[in-house]
Amino acid sequence: MGNQIYNQIVCFIWGIADDCLFNVYVRGKYRDVILPMTVIRRLDAVLEDTKDDVLKMKATLDKAGIVNQDEALCNVAKQSFCNKSPFRLKDLTSRATPQKLKTDFIAYLDGFSPNVQEILEKFKFRNQIDTLVEADRLGAIIEKFVSPAINVSPVPVLNDVGEVKLPALDNHTMGTIFEELIRRFNEENNEEAGEHFTPRDVVELMADLIFMPIADKIKDNTYSVYDGASGTGGMLTVLQERLLLLAQKKNKKVSIHLFGQEINPETYAITKADMLLKGDGGEADHIAYGSTLSADAFSRRQFDFMLSNPPYGVSWKIDAEKLGGKKGITDTRFVTQFADDAEFQMIPRVSDGQLLFLLNNAAKMKETTELGSRIAEVHNGSSLFTGDAGQGESNARRYLIERDLVEAIIALPENMFYNTGIATYIWILSNRKEERRKGKIQLIDATELKLPLRKNLGKKNCELTTEIRKQIMDLFLDFKETENCKIFNNSDFGYWKITVQRPLLDDDGKLLTDRKGNRQADRELTDTEQIPLNYEGGIKAFFKKEVLPYAPDAWIDEKKTQIGYEISFTKHFYKPVQLRTLSEIVADIRTLEQETDGLLDEILNSI
Repeated sequence: MGNQIYNQIVCFIWGIADDCLFNVYVRGKYRDVILPMTVIRRLDAVLEDTKDDVLKMKATLDKAGIVNQDEALCNVAKQSFCNKSPFRLKDLTSRATPQKLKTDFIAYLDGFSPNVQEILEKFKFRNQIDTLVEADRLGAIIEKFVSPAINVSPVPVLNDVGEVKLPALDNHTMGTIFEELIRRFNEENNEEAGEHFTPRDVVELMADLIFMPIADKIKDNTYSVYDGASGTGGMLTVLQERLLLLAQKKNKKVSIHLFGQEINPETYAITKADMLLKGDGGEADHIAYGSTLSADAFSRRQFDFMLSNPPYGVSWKIDAEKLGGKKGITDTRFVTQFADDAEFQMIPRVSDGQLLFLLNNAAKMKETTELGSRIAEVHNGSSLFTGDAGQGESNARRYLIERDLVEAIIALPENMFYNTGIATYIWILSNRKEERRKGKIQLIDATELKLPLRKNLGKKNCELTTEIRKQIMDLFLDFKETENCKIFNNSDFGYWKITVQRPLLDDDGKLLTDRKGNRQADRELTDTEQIPLNYEGGIKAFFKKEVLPYAPDAWIDEKKTQIGYEISFTKHFYKPVQLRTLSEIVADIRTLEQETDGLLDEILNSI
């Protein structure tokens, strides 16, 4: 299908909102009607040719007293869904009264199979029917969607002499049209778009980061892709497209299974609907509803490729309570055996749970396959440095880094997303690092690699073009230090936090001891020090060199020694401001003197 027809259909459906919903809904709520109606109309068109056969089979099953009919009817419909009502959508345009239309339309909706019913329920579409009927707009909406001016059927529309008047609309193009409508609605609702929608340029960069390093290792095989914060499913779609294209270029045949979980009902419905519209009914069953953190739907599965843009700066208090309370969490994704600790705690503060999504993905990595698993995830800066040594965030970083899972972290330009201008970073993880990457972490500063947009989309004011993404990928794949790329040993990000004690004396200067004769520490003089893990000679050498010369009576409370990890892009990519030379400053002063010469005399003479 050509771009002209594609754009025509998108614009036609987009225009229905202004034609039929103006003064009934505010613009931000148009999607509540248009998105589910787009799904309904496409499903209706797909089922149209088999409708009579489905109704005949239903009559036969009714006569035989068979209650569970959906599987048989879907087989007759040759789809993963069906509609057993006596109506097609176009049949409803001739209803004499609004009430009759409402009754028959509800009966039509009730005829869909359970997988479609779930989508309608999560869209809360039935809640819109009374509003549309009361405003006398339901009939107009239906008439628009069944208009002969467009064809959303997989069968072409022919003219009187058998020539194609309107081409067929295949599943992939229908899915693309639906995604374009979602994108437009997200742009209309800038204040909430970023909660569910990751800009495609960022997703395409993440896809490149996942696939390009192992492109030559893709085989004739079955691969799984997972997103634990799947939103509208856009990330899964892009990864599927990219992997299929890569396999095609390598002359490989791959089968791809998509898995995701989403807690927001509308975005969950969009993902399921998108897959049905594309003909991926089986894949739609792999999208779970609910919280990934407290109700993991895929706890027994592992995946080849994983990506996410989890919510950051968002409370996960309810999830914590469901998991047993923050101090009672035992989920092995977040509390595990590590570093000689049978219950190594990686529980962040309840105000921000983004690192839990990274740990969730790490727990689902394949350990026995040649490729293992690759992960790309977007986070804000909090995941890099929040949390002191021994606290949940720091422990999470320690767990990932000491297991040598972190390949690289890329700093993106600010204002890349629709509802936030803050700095964001892509984490790339792998449990099959190349030999040259083992024990290393690559930091890439891509904050200045961007193209300004002509018009801001919410707070998004720049994009990553194809050329810019290639620049970033070249830095990543070359694995060489440049002005924008630094390579470190894992241990460079770790440190010991030690507690330094000083003795407690009373007024006569004598040392105070406890009942066992142990010296007591003066709490007011207690201090802490951070010692890099790669400090030559370790803690003892640091203490001897940096502490004892200034406090010879000090000692280390070894029970309180903790290991921490933090990553500072500012530290490693700091660019000092170039100060002006003295000659430049003198020149400016002389210029100012010339400009003001005689001004004082002029002022005084005028008094």
